[in-house]
Amino acid sequence: MSDRGTIWLTIGIVAVICIGLRAAGPMLLRDRELPGPATAVIDMMAPALLAGLIVVELLGAHWEHLDWTMLPALPIAAALRWWKVPELACIAVAIAVTVLLRAVF
Repeated sequence: MSDRGTIWLTIGIVAVICIGLRAAGPMLLRDRELPGPATAVIDMMAPALLAGLIVVELLGAHWEHLDWTMLPALPIAAALRWWKVPELACIAVAIAVTVLLRAVF
C-alpha cells in the first residue's frame, strides 16, 4: 500500500474510533446526569484549551517567535466580548486589527 493510502486508512480508522467514543458516552449514561465535579471539569476544558491555543499561536511552535501584532487584538476581543458583542464579531475585529498591524508594520 502506498504512503497516501496508509495515511487515508489511518485517518479513517481514527475517525471511526472517535465516532465510537462519542457515541459510547450517551449510550452508557442514558438518562442519568453526570456528577457535579465531572461537569465542572468538562466545563473548564474549553477555556483551558483555548488559552493553550492562544499561547502557542502567540509565541510560536517552540515558544521562540513572539508575534507582537496579535497582542493588541487579544484585549480588544476580550473587551468586546465583555460588552456582550457576539463571538464571531469579536473574532472578526481581532483579525482585522491583526491584519491592519501586519500591513502597516
